[in-house]
Amino acid sequence: MTMPDQTSTRTTRENGLEIVTVPCLADNYAYLVKGPDGVAVIDAPEAGPILAALEARDWTPGVLMITHHHPDHVGGIRQIREKYGCPVMGPKAEADKIAAQGEALDIELDPGFEGGSGAGRCQVIAVPGHTLGHIAFYYPEGGALFTADSLMALGCGRLFEGTPAMMWQSLSTLAALPDDTLVYSGHEYTQSNAAFALSIDPNNVALRQRAEEITQTRAKNDPTVPARLGLEKATNPFLRAGAADLKKTLGLEGVEDAEVFAHIRSAKDRF
Repeated sequence: MTMPDQTSTRTTRENGLEIVTVPCLADNYAYLVKGPDGVAVIDAPEAGPILAALEARDWTPGVLMITHHHPDHVGGIRQIREKYGCPVMGPKAEADKIAAQGEALDIELDPGFEGGSGAGRCQVIAVPGHTLGHIAFYYPEGGALFTADSLMALGCGRLFEGTPAMMWQSLSTLAALPDDTLVYSGHEYTQSNAAFALSIDPNNVALRQRAEEITQTRAKNDPTVPARLGLEKATNPFLRAGAADLKKTLGLEGVEDAEVFAHIRSAKDRF
C-alpha cells in the first residue's frame, strides 16, 4: 500500500496542556506545548513545519527546548530563534556538540532542573544511552513526557554513544513514572518497531492488538504518538526486558535484566 507523503499533525488536550505533534523531515517529530506559562517548542528537526504549525494557531513560542545534539533534532534552531527571539535551552553536557553544528544554547540544563508552574511545570531527566547527554522533559501535572530518541513508541534509540546498561537504567527511570503518562517520542518508527516486537514476543496479546491498531493508524497516515506509558510497559520489548515471560520466550531465564535488554537491542540492530 502506498502511503501519502506527509504525516498529519495531531493535537492532544489533557491536564491543562495542549500539545501538537508536528511531523518534520522524513520521520521526525517536533512538539508544540501550550500551557499556563505560554508555548514551548520541543526539538527542532527543521524550521518550516514548526513555523507553519505555530503560525496556523497564532502561537508565539516563549522557549525552544532541545533533547540532544543530533542534527535531526537541532536543524531548525536558528530560523525559529531568529523569527521569535525565543531562548534555546538544552543539555549542558551536549552544549559543545550543538555549538559545533553552528547552533548555540542560551540556557544550559542539568538533570534535575525544574521550571514552570501548574500543568506547565517541567522537570529535566537524564536519559543517556542514545547519546551521553540526552535529556527528557517531564510535565508531572500535565502528564506528558517528551523522550525523543530514548524511549520510543514500541522501541528505544540506538546506542550511538552509551552502553546497554546505561540505556536500561534510563528506560527503568522512565518506566517508574505514572502509567497514564503520555509519551511523546521523536520519530515515527512505530510500525517497524511493532514488527520487531512481534518477532521476539509473539505471544503478547496486548502487543498483537496494538500492532493491528498501528497498521490502521498508519494507513490513515496519522501519527502513532503519543502513547500511554502503561501501554508501553505492556508491549514495548525494551521495557519488558525484566519480564519473566519474555525471558522464557527468549531462552534467557535467570539472566540479569540489563543483559536481556542488551540482547534485545542487539537483535533489533540486526533486524
